[in-house]
Amino acid sequence: MNETILVVEDELKIARFLELELKYEGYEVTAVHDGRSGLEAIINGSPDLVILDLMLPGMNGMEVCRRVRQTSQVPIIMLTAKDETMDKVMGLDVGANDYMTKPFAIEELLARIRRIFRFKEQAPVPTSSKKICRGDLCLDQDRHEIHFQEELITLTKKEFELCQLLMENIDHVLTREQIIEQIWGYDYYGDVKIVDVYIRTLRTKIDETFNRKFFHTVRGVGYIFKVE
Repeated sequence: MNETILVVEDELKIARFLELELKYEGYEVTAVHDGRSGLEAIINGSPDLVILDLMLPGMNGMEVCRRVRQTSQVPIIMLTAKDETMDKVMGLDVGANDYMTKPFAIEELLARIRRIFRFKEQAPVPTSSKKICRGDLCLDQDRHEIHFQEELITLTKKEFELCQLLMENIDHVLTREQIIEQIWGYDYYGDVKIVDVYIRTLRTKIDETFNRKFFHTVRGVGYIFKVE
């Protein structure tokens, strides 16, 4: 049975173009043109992958993605008309697997879809409590909380996952590519510089807030977590 793809795009010409190209590649395709219809189609139709526009009438793509992630891990590629880092960060934070900026080459989109279907894997279910403490910084995986001494630090899902990865690999340098593979998965096909953005937010929320330096740059290589 062919993989099913849902296209949620309000620009009818783009939606029709995607529908024709994806069907030509052998996928089963459905297209809807507003956010609420997209959310309903995802929940009720259970597609194998969703191509989701950011700017939609009724309900924007960010909100659709956020609601979908409450009940489903269906792969989502988000389309945005803005080539701004924060739009990409927000999309990834609410649960998108990847993003593309309009206008885009259909060949690149098809390549990203193939990668997602090739490497789609279910995340392992944790079987035991996991708590990591490095100096005054403690991370509780089961409770999804991180504290500096007794103070709770508010992190997004991706920030938490990145912090956990670096804490687990204390005193070991991780390249951007290694971080991308572990946090965003093999199906991520975007700019590796997104890691730099998340490191900056961790430094703002932790290093600068508590006047400590945990997250270090190894120039030309990647990042390392140290307790000084």
